[in-house]
Amino acid sequence: MEARIFEGLKVLDCASFIAAPAAATVLSDFGAQVIKIEPPGLGDPYRNLPNLPGYPISAHNFAWLLDGRNKRSLALDLSGSEGKAVLYRLVAEADVFITNFPPAVRRRLGITYEELQPLNARLVYASFTGYGERGDEADKPGFDSNAYWARSGLMDLVRADENTTPARSVAGMGDHPCAMALYGAIVTALYKRERTGKGSHVSSNLMANGVWAAGVLAQARLCGAKFQERRPRERALNAVTNHYRCQDGRWLILSLLNEERQWPTLARCLNREDLITDERFTTKADRHARSVELIRIFDEVFATKNLAEWRAILDGNGLVFGVVGILDDIPHDRQMIENEVLVPFDNDTMLTINSPIWIDGSAKIKPRRPPAIGEHSDEILRELGYDDAAIRKLRESGTVA
Repeated sequence: MEARIFEGLKVLDCASFIAAPAAATVLSDFGAQVIKIEPPGLGDPYRNLPNLPGYPISAHNFAWLLDGRNKRSLALDLSGSEGKAVLYRLVAEADVFITNFPPAVRRRLGITYEELQPLNARLVYASFTGYGERGDEADKPGFDSNAYWARSGLMDLVRADENTTPARSVAGMGDHPCAMALYGAIVTALYKRERTGKGSHVSSNLMANGVWAAGVLAQARLCGAKFQERRPRERALNAVTNHYRCQDGRWLILSLLNEERQWPTLARCLNREDLITDERFTTKADRHARSVELIRIFDEVFATKNLAEWRAILDGNGLVFGVVGILDDIPHDRQMIENEVLVPFDNDTMLTINSPIWIDGSAKIKPRRPPAIGEHSDEILRELGYDDAAIRKLRESGTVA
């Protein structure tokens, strides 16, 4: 069997919800052994996300299936000395420790970098927060909806214009990109460890990733740029980088950045060759100056055919555009399946979403279904050297479940 790139790497996922645990999921995809440490009883509160109002109704815990895969679960109470003793034995053997508890909670539980590093000089300690680990907001709880989406300016920027309300984010929209940032920090620290033999403390946060995502316009503001009026779709400044509704109600978005060369081709695709010689739209500057007129023309034309018809026409002529996808498209998207964006669980036909990086020569594992709360507690404790009597004592005290 082909060796996985992180085979033998031991990771402790002592985090909750999405961004930090999802970084551990990516490591597990490449073969890392991940132990999910969660409190006895309800476990990671992320397990309950699909039960909240407004989420899709399903017989499957879809959120946990995605981010809890491949892991083993140890239900451990860290508030007492016995639980800390178990954790410290795990840390002594681990390569990576991941947490997203606020700094104050880490201090209370005894799991700060300063407390764990002496137990294992090679440990990579990866911490994730809402707003960073310094300053007045270091201990402030943060979710991607507020710390990533709202704080960064993204929530305001994606509005059609100043008169529409700010746009709400969807579940996990910022968390999963943030997970990749934390994963990158962990892998960088592992590379440093290969060179120096020493572990280190790495971190990332929702706020920083949100501003990074909004970076082009945020940097413009930092440069003192003068911003133009935010215009709705119908009054966009460029008709050939705009989105249009098809006859069946589906949308597509044109992205003709090489406008001078592709303008005649687009006009022919739309069966409007007259636009090529129309004095109103002869040059690029003309088309931009009269973009509102051109958008009205395009609206009328795109409304005459269904999305599938337009896809065939535009693809057939090499024009750059994108389908405005809907969730119903995803299970049947051949491009996603052929490129392993969607992969089946091991010994199952249900699909899940792959982590978005691939390394030639280092195949990922087949995704395994996520664990029940404390499913592997006894197994993990035995690996640490606890005998049956010691495990029974830990269970009786409520330290382990």
